[in-house]
Amino acid sequence: MAALETHYTLTLPSFDRPVRLLVVVAPYYKDIADNLVAGAKAIAADCGAEVDVIEVPGALEVPTAIAMAERQAKYDGYVALGCVIRGETTHYDTVCNDSSRAISLLGLQGACIGNGILTVENRTQAVVRADPQGQNKGGGAAAAALHLIALSRKWAGQTKGIGFRA
Repeated sequence: MAALETHYTLTLPSFDRPVRLLVVVAPYYKDIADNLVAGAKAIAADCGAEVDVIEVPGALEVPTAIAMAERQAKYDGYVALGCVIRGETTHYDTVCNDSSRAISLLGLQGACIGNGILTVENRTQAVVRADPQGQNKGGGAAAAALHLIALSRKWAGQTKGIGFRA
């Protein structure tokens, strides 16, 4: 059982200039989403990050909203939040796989994203994972985004060049 395990957690990064985070949340299960957002906001505040929160209809729309913001807005990073609880059909698999894959692809293109979309078997698992005083997966997603922002800033302006070496 995961609750009985211990995990290493990286120390939160510090920043010499302000950080702007966009939290994109699918509030289908509103109570769970609210806890995820609370956890993300608390971790962001610990790093002095400014946070904007927007809501989208469902987990499949989260990566689309992040992609739009990456192209059209000025954010340093993103936190993807929501909850998908297994139901009676394969829709669960589609939503979990497609939202996760799209978020991963955005990350591979350079967006700093922490993925906090819960994919669980039942509501009880979701409640435990979303609780800011429990597993705090919203906070973990914010921390992941902040770490990626720190790496991005560290490596900004460094180029490896293009073409062949002489």
